[in-house]
This record gives sequence, C-alpha cells and structure tokens, in this order.
Amino acid sequence: MTDPISPPIDPLARRFPGVIVVLVVVMAAIEIALMLGDLGLWGGARLRQTVYEYAGFWPGLLRNWLPNFPAQPYTMFLSYGFLHAGVVHLIVNMITLVSLGPPVIARVGVGRFLLLYAASLMGGAAGYGLLAGSVTPMVGASGALFGLAGALISWDYVDRFTYRIELWPVIRAVLLLLGLNVVLWWAMSGQLAWEAHLGGFVAGWVAALILDPRSRSFEDPDTPDQS
Repeated sequence: MTDPISPPIDPLARRFPGVIVVLVVVMAAIEIALMLGDLGLWGGARLRQTVYEYAGFWPGLLRNWLPNFPAQPYTMFLSYGFLHAGVVHLIVNMITLVSLGPPVIARVGVGRFLLLYAASLMGGAAGYGLLAGSVTPMVGASGALFGLAGALISWDYVDRFTYRIELWPVIRAVLLLLGLNVVLWWAMSGQLAWEAHLGGFVAGWVAALILDPRSRSFEDPDTPDQS
C-alpha cells in the first residue's frame, strides 16, 4: 500500500542519492582544477604537486618527517581520498562509487554511509601507512571504495550465515577482489596501492557489522522491521 503522506521516491534519486552526487562533483571539481594547473591555465604548473604535498597521504609523516602544517599527519587520513592521479583514475573510481554507494545507503541511510565511508578512508590510509614500504604519496578514493565493497560482502555473509544459505558467493566475491588487485598490480608495474585497498576493505567490513549487525531476510527483503 502506498503511503498517502510520504511522496514517492524518484527512481533517479534512488539510483543517484544526493550524497553520492556531491562526492562525485567535489572530486571531479578538484581533479579539473588540478588538470587546469597542469596545462598552465591557472594556479601554476606545480599546483598538482603542491596539493599532493599538503593533502596526499605521506607515510613519512607517521615517522620523522616534518609536516607542512601541524594537523597534516591527521588530516591526510581523509584528504588523500579526494585527490586522484589523473582523469582515468578519477573516472574509474567514480563509476565504482556510483555502483557501490547506493546499495550501502539503501541499507543504512546517508548518515551511517558517511561514517562507513570515512572509516574506510582512514582504514585505507592506515593499511598503506603500516604495510607500504614506499615514501611516495598515496592518493585516490579506492580505499573507501574497497570499504564499501567490504561492507556489502560482510552483510551478505551475515545474511547467508543466518539463513544457512551457501556462502560460495561471498567467497567468490572476495576472490574476485583479490584477483582484481593482482591483475592491476601487474598491469601498473607494482604502482598499485594494494595496502590501501586491503585496509579499506577490512575497515569497511568491520564498520558495517558495527553500524548494522542485523541480518536481513532473503525471502522478503521489503518486509519492514518490527520493534
């Protein structure tokens, strides 16, 4: 039965929630600004390098490097996720965000989505800081995106385990992500921040179980929760 008070949800809004649109627009605007700097149209030819120096994730700042400003060792755990290494990097990540973001929002809402996204970003940074032997900066939203994937897989695991449904789809999804990382690492000659992917995935999995530990019915997913 249709709720006579609440307006119907626009299918386009369901597919592209406002928070996803805002994230895409913000990250696209940043990359466009950096590209204009690369072309010398504004901000100087070193604009991208300067932004990376102040907002990228630098593992050395967790050790004995001097920061550009006092809060940098803390802000970089989030700021790196809004920067990208070029338009191809941005497009791939934004397509992934548009694909994974709406199902997470549909399950936990915008507020908890943002908490999960932030936790995954920080988890990706922590994974890179702990495991990477490189001193080069790390940028990109993929730590958060692997966190969203980890969240969806963790909920699928809980649902399947609760209702005693085969777990092979969960195992297959994890293996596919592992294989994807191996292929990308090879294709990019080892320049893939797999450590951030691993950290984001683990953080997203754990955050998902904290934010929404309940199982959901496979038989009737539209049945409302009862208090």
